[in-house]
Amino acid sequence: MDGTLLDADHEIPDGLWPLLERMGRAGIAFAPASGRQYAMLARMFERAAAGMVFIAENGCVVVRDDVEISSTPLDPATVRTAVTAVRSVAGDEVDRVDVGAVVCGRRTAYVERTDATFRAAVDTYYASVTEVDDLLTVDDEVVKVAVWTSADPTERVEPALAPLRAHQQVVVSGQRWVDVMPADAHKGHAVRALQESLGVTPEETVAFGDYLNDLEMLDAAGQSYAMANAHPQVLARARHRAPSNADQGVLVVLRRLLDDAGVPA
Repeated sequence: MDGTLLDADHEIPDGLWPLLERMGRAGIAFAPASGRQYAMLARMFERAAAGMVFIAENGCVVVRDDVEISSTPLDPATVRTAVTAVRSVAGDEVDRVDVGAVVCGRRTAYVERTDATFRAAVDTYYASVTEVDDLLTVDDEVVKVAVWTSADPTERVEPALAPLRAHQQVVVSGQRWVDVMPADAHKGHAVRALQESLGVTPEETVAFGDYLNDLEMLDAAGQSYAMANAHPQVLARARHRAPSNADQGVLVVLRRLLDDAGVPA
């Protein structure tokens, strides 16, 4: 959401709330889809969360009214391999990288790195975090391993995790993040499941994206919008363009679509 809905200060624009009321009266569903933890999304959208579907952890967890609709677990062997790879990159004496892992469980997120720099990055996306001595001892069903780095994630972190692509997804999900997820879990899969449950067609679906973890979601929407500030691959994949998040592009497009459809204000 950082490069789509959220403004330049990483806040939800005030103009969204009346739009959500307008959409709700017309029976239009709004579903935030993010790499963020469900607990963080619920906190951010607390004033309008009733009945809202949250697509969290990049599609690995889907929740409505605090009830989990679906979750896709990551097998323990993959978790071990991912954590071990992160530790290897962090401990490289020749080419050390500032990196840390978040093991994302169904109950909470877990970290073994506790310094202020890393926690500041983690706390932006995770509202429920438990510090542990060893990530490999976490006793929870894991849905994702998120890896943060202060450097370009495509330089060292993504290549270190690349062998996992044989059986799982390794996705650059932001300018500082790489996610390891189950092969069949992504925002697009979650959107298609939501379409089926609501009786909504792809042509009746609007999606906004700015980064690589949005590609499958854009494919699932007949009306797909890349933000003006989007990654080049997203710009190439989407059918339409929206103004940047700094210019409140999501709100601009939604207002226009609602007006064009004659939805009462």
